[in-house]
Amino acid sequence: MLTYNPSVKGRYFYKQGTYMSFETILINLDHGVATLVIKNPPLNVLSTQVGHEINKALDKIETDPAISVIVITGDGNKAFAAGADIRELQKLSGVEAEAMANIWDCLFTRIEEFRLPVIAAVNGMAFGGGCELAMACDIRYASENALFGQPEINLGIIPGWGGTQRLPRLVGKGRALELMMTGDTFDVKEAKQMGLINQIVSPQELMATVRNLARRLCNKGGLALTAIKTCVNQGLNQKMEEGLALESREFGVISSTEDKIEGIAAFLEKRPANFRKN
Repeated sequence: MLTYNPSVKGRYFYKQGTYMSFETILINLDHGVATLVIKNPPLNVLSTQVGHEINKALDKIETDPAISVIVITGDGNKAFAAGADIRELQKLSGVEAEAMANIWDCLFTRIEEFRLPVIAAVNGMAFGGGCELAMACDIRYASENALFGQPEINLGIIPGWGGTQRLPRLVGKGRALELMMTGDTFDVKEAKQMGLINQIVSPQELMATVRNLARRLCNKGGLALTAIKTCVNQGLNQKMEEGLALESREFGVISSTEDKIEGIAAFLEKRPANFRKN
């Protein structure tokens, strides 16, 4: 499945096809883009098994130099991920629920801090843990039929997989509190207006549009993409001067790489850059 083009320095390519397959997720590859599909019918709920399999898939992807971008989506058109497995939650004690929340927090933080760009293609319901998964991704495109919400309050609980922290950072404190305290769902237009998603796409065009974005990112410098993620994610939790110092350090590190030399040379020579692949 892995092929190498010796005429293009350092570029490995996967042909289109299945990369990994588990019971509840499937990963397809298309020339450097790994699309992780949650397949847990009927509504792609995030069971413990789903989380475990996503973690295993990320272990493999993390060390694969042929993969440059990850896309996460749900199988079918009904749901991206409809949230946690309620039957699992029902059986948990308080101590067990805290342990479960810690596991999902670690997974979503891993996605947020992953060295590769991660794009969410939200194709239907993204409730509870599904909304929290989307928020952990770097960029979020959604189909016109997408629905969002943190409805945990209706179950007598709170968002436990990052919702109380990421939602206010994305949409503002007051709006986030309103959404979490009412448990109201909201459509894709409202999600776009409040800054939760980047772009609205028709259901028929969602995956093609996301793949086009992913391929564009594949042609960027992988080291620079990772550095941007690091600066933004860490800088948001620091004072401005600390964030600027981090940015200066990352700028210096990147400026000592072959990618910087190649990028500037390509610009001056008016040709596409041939950046090192991850």
